[in-house]
Amino acid sequence: MSLLTFTTIYAQRPASGPPLTAGEEKVFLLGADSITINKLPDGTEIRRVVNKVIFRHKGALMYCDLAIHNVASNALEAYGHVKIVQGDTVTVTGDTLFYYGNSRLAKVSGKVVTLKDRKRTVTSNRIEYDMASGVAFYPDRGKTVDAENTLTSKQGYYDTRTKISTYYHDVKLVNKKYTLTTDTLVYNSLTKMADFRSPTKVVSKDGTVIAKNGSYNTETGESVFRTRTTIDNPDYTLTGDSLSFDNLNKKGFAKGNVELVSKNDETILNGDFGQYNGKLGRSKVWGHALTRTVISKDTLFMTADTLYSIEIQGAKALPTKKASKNVIDSDTSDAQKPRQLIGYKNVLLYKKDLQSKCDSLIYNSLDSTITFLKKPIIWSGKYQMEADSIVAQLINQKLRTMYLKAKSFVIAQDTLFNFNQVKGRRITAFFDDSTRLERVFVEGNGESVYFAANEANKPMGMNRVECAKMTLNFKRNQVNRIQFVGQPDGRFIPPQGVKAEGKQLDGFNWRIKEKPTKTDVLAKTNFKPKPPKIVKPIEKPQDKTNQTVKKEVLKTKVKPKLKKL
Repeated sequence: MSLLTFTTIYAQRPASGPPLTAGEEKVFLLGADSITINKLPDGTEIRRVVNKVIFRHKGALMYCDLAIHNVASNALEAYGHVKIVQGDTVTVTGDTLFYYGNSRLAKVSGKVVTLKDRKRTVTSNRIEYDMASGVAFYPDRGKTVDAENTLTSKQGYYDTRTKISTYYHDVKLVNKKYTLTTDTLVYNSLTKMADFRSPTKVVSKDGTVIAKNGSYNTETGESVFRTRTTIDNPDYTLTGDSLSFDNLNKKGFAKGNVELVSKNDETILNGDFGQYNGKLGRSKVWGHALTRTVISKDTLFMTADTLYSIEIQGAKALPTKKASKNVIDSDTSDAQKPRQLIGYKNVLLYKKDLQSKCDSLIYNSLDSTITFLKKPIIWSGKYQMEADSIVAQLINQKLRTMYLKAKSFVIAQDTLFNFNQVKGRRITAFFDDSTRLERVFVEGNGESVYFAANEANKPMGMNRVECAKMTLNFKRNQVNRIQFVGQPDGRFIPPQGVKAEGKQLDGFNWRIKEKPTKTDVLAKTNFKPKPPKIVKPIEKPQDKTNQTVKKEVLKTKVKPKLKKL
């Protein structure tokens, strides 16, 4: 080491920090190739040390090529190959260091400044490291990298002891499985939990999450969202006022104004609560539950205590409207997965050509059947149908056949307000392309009452028939002819002989007042459709130039030229 020299030249020094208090250790020079000591008129000692410089303070070592050390203020500034080593856990490197020993604050800057602990690295062009608390801060854009994640932001804090980081502005967390972007994020490197309190988007191969406040486990994919959140993937969209999701097991639970949209079969489920199980392909909504599904350009509305949407496992996918008519040649990416839509308890259903009340209902998209259970009642056009259970068969999404099983009863009111009736153990009703009743086949204890009218629509009388089996054919919603199997017991009663008590079969109950409307279904679920946006037509500005020219042309008079004689 070179000899000490003394001069009276004022050396550059770091800004003075607070005065040294009792019990605080001074920054101690361990070694350097050379040292120059300058004393100021007030007695302050400034040391200039060069090459292989090493300082120690509170167990931390500081390295550099050149340093200016203010002994009185216990501060130093260092240049070239700056490095701070705190214990065996934290290392900070950069080009320039301002260190205030009394507060133990280190301000490191340079082209690339790094702070490393055992499992992660923080980089920026400026890092302020509080060695007393172990908290590092970068005021400019920085990056934190660990084994699984890369996190960038405009500003950030990293606690080297608790391993908790806080990031602000343009925050981006990149993982092999997803990318998270937000404005404010608190991330715990030990628990792998990311907490955000600003608009946030999480994008992965499984879909997109849009939320404002919540927690996300970057390792397991489990998440809890405390404000209105939307999860969107290729198969469905799930939205709720609060939401939890397990990405690994593909399970979600939503609460408050829940909306689950199934993209494959154009079905929307709404309710107070909702569950989704992606692996099993099951969705469940309850509490003011409502489903809307598009069938043949018409929307089916249904409410129940609980609604289920279940993927039929092992079934072949159905081609969508976009797919080719040739199923073999159709693209499987355009195929929709066959599902069961189930309404459980207190079902109300509304479709333009079909309305119903029943205990429970199952719609199967694989064979296009709707099964109504436990004494259902159905209205279709002018017809009311009841039985212990009913199965409706759809072809090309239109009602074509209806099977009424046990205690079947069909009623229709004609234009003269008479009630045509058919009852039996089993009834099969066939409908035409316009969903008008075409034929009714009755099996077992068949009974019928129908009223005849002439072409002028004047009553001709009433037919009452009993037969084990019968077929009623309809034309323009009127009974055209009846075919009987076995020995029918029938009689025709002229108008004057028809009595009120003979007009109805046993069990007759015209329940038209119970027929649900679309308004009834929506009111029961407290669902309010969004009003359509009114777009005003853009008024084209009038061309004032053309108008002016036109007026001038109209006012202009052309004088005939006078020929000289």
